[in-house]
Amino acid sequence: MSAGSSDLSRRLGLRGAVTIGVGAMLGTGVFAVWTPAVALSGSALLASLAIAAIIAALNAASTARLAADLPVSGGAYAYGRAHISRTAGLVAGYAFILGKSASASAAALTIGLYLSPENARVIAVSAVVVILLLDLQGITRSTRVTTVLIIVVVTVLAVLVVMWWRSQSVETTSLQALPTGSLSGVVAGAGLVFVAFAGYARITVLGAEVRSPQRIIPRAVAISFVVVLMIYLAIGLTVLSALNELGGLGDAALDTVARQVGGEALALAVTVAAVMAAGAVLLSLIAGIGRTVFAMSSHGDAPAALRKVGGRSQIPTRGSMVAAAIAVGIVLIGGLGEALAVSGSSILIYYAVAHVAAWRRFRRWPSRLVAGLGLVGCVVVAVTVVAVSLST
Repeated sequence: MSAGSSDLSRRLGLRGAVTIGVGAMLGTGVFAVWTPAVALSGSALLASLAIAAIIAALNAASTARLAADLPVSGGAYAYGRAHISRTAGLVAGYAFILGKSASASAAALTIGLYLSPENARVIAVSAVVVILLLDLQGITRSTRVTTVLIIVVVTVLAVLVVMWWRSQSVETTSLQALPTGSLSGVVAGAGLVFVAFAGYARITVLGAEVRSPQRIIPRAVAISFVVVLMIYLAIGLTVLSALNELGGLGDAALDTVARQVGGEALALAVTVAAVMAAGAVLLSLIAGIGRTVFAMSSHGDAPAALRKVGGRSQIPTRGSMVAAAIAVGIVLIGGLGEALAVSGSSILIYYAVAHVAAWRRFRRWPSRLVAGLGLVGCVVVAVTVVAVSLST
C-alpha cells in the first residue's frame, strides 16, 4: 500500500468516527418504526426501546471483539464459518441478505408513506429502482454527505420535539389513554425497534480508516450509541404523548405530529428529512447486500453467477439486483410493519450466530457473559417477533 493510500485510510479521528456511527444508525427507523411498534407494545414502548438498545449493545460488543480478532469482510457470515461451521456461516449470510433486504423495503416504503401514503407502494418500488441504478453507477455515501444528513435530520427532529412539548400542558402528558401491551407484545415491539439501531456495527469495522483505532473506536461506539439512544428516547416520548392526545398517527407518524403543531411547513421539513434519511439508508443497504452476495458466491456459498461485476467501478451488479428484487418483493407482499418484522427477526438471527462464534472463540468470562446474554436476547426476541406476526 502506498503512503498516499495509507494516509487516506487513516483520515478519521473521533469526530469523523462518531459521525459515521450516528449516520449509520439515524436512518429509516427514527421515522418509520413507531406506529408498528406501538401497535404491539402500547404505552410500554419505552420498555421495547430499552430491550432493543440492550441487545444492540451486546451485539456491538461481540462483533467488535470478533472483528478485532478476525479482521476480514463478511461479518457474522465470516465468523460463523471460521469459529462454528460452514452451515452456521450460511445461516448468518442468508439471514443478513433477507434481513437487510427487508430493511431496504422498509426504507423504500418510508419514502412512499411520507411522500404520498395512497401511492406508497408505487413510490417505494420506484425508489428501489432508482437507488439500484445509482448503485450500479458506483455512487455511494461519503462522510461529508453523512454529516449533512445528520445535521438536517437532527435539526428537524429537535424542532418537532420542542414544538410538540411546547404545545402540551401538564394535564395532557398522562399516557392513561394508551393500553399497555402484553409481555409478548413488548418483546416483539423490541424486535421492530431494534431495526432502528441497524447499522451501529458499521463503526466497529473502521480500524483501517481511523487514527489510533484501539483508542478511538470504543469511544466513538459509546458516544454514537448514547447520542442515538437519546434521540430515540425523545422521539419515543413525543410519539406516546401524541398518540395519547390524537388517538392515531398513521404509518407516517412524525408527519402527523408535525402537521398538528407546525402545519404544512414543518410537515414538509419532516418529509424532506425522512426521504433523505431513508434514501441514504436504501443506497447503503442495496450496495452492502450486493457485496455480501458477491462475497458468498466467491466462497461457493451462493450461485457462481452472482460473482459477476461490471462497470468502471467494478460493482457486483447481479448481487445488487438480487437485493433490489427481494426488497421489491417484500414491498409488494407486505406493509411497513411486516417489512420491519422480517428485518428485525432475520438480523437478530444473524447476530445470534455472531454470539455463538464469540462464545466458542473467547474463553474469558466477560466475553462469554456478553455472548451468552446476547445470544439469549437475540433468540428470544426473534422467536417472539415471528410468533406474534404469525398470530396476527
